[in-house]
Amino acid sequence: MSKPNPPVAVSILGKEYRIACDAGAEDELIGAARFLDHRMREVRGSGKVIGTDRIAVMVALNLANELLQEKSEQDSAASSASKRIRSLRERIEIALNDSTQLEL
Repeated sequence: MSKPNPPVAVSILGKEYRIACDAGAEDELIGAARFLDHRMREVRGSGKVIGTDRIAVMVALNLANELLQEKSEQDSAASSASKRIRSLRERIEIALNDSTQLEL
């Protein structure tokens, strides 16, 4: 049986958390913790939200909103690309049909 990886220590708003993660994913976890710490410090620094729990919820809501907006933009771009590809395919088919008719 393999030995589990030791938890990784990260600091968020001056508090240390020990978090288990897969081998090789430590750098991503540390990067994510630094990003979260930065965002939470920004919210705390604004002075509009007081309390670690509330700060965490506000940051989570902001990140969720950003993620959903990005997904919407990607979906829109994919839809636009799909329409463009369909249009190009139709133009190619018309050109090929015209070319075939010229050969006859």
